[in-house]
Amino acid sequence: MDKRINNGGKREGAGRKGKAEEQKLIENLTPMNPDALKSLEIGLKNKEQWAVKLFFEYFYGKPQQRVDVTSNSETLNIPIINFVESETE
Repeated sequence: MDKRINNGGKREGAGRKGKAEEQKLIENLTPMNPDALKSLEIGLKNKEQWAVKLFFEYFYGKPQQRVDVTSNSETLNIPIINFVESETE
């Protein structure tokens, strides 16, 4: 160890909560189910963007996120490397 305090290892409150704690939260939220669904229904009827987005993300699933990893080498001053096949005997 390098004599720092709390150098690695288990931390208090780290990691996923236990199954019992998760179940307790579900039980506490269950009575609010009708209210939450009613709010979503009102939002959809009023064409609220948040409600439409939430509905489609949960009903159909989020679309895959696409990331463009191309770059302009002139702006970044990165030399272009071309690999050429050579004949060897």
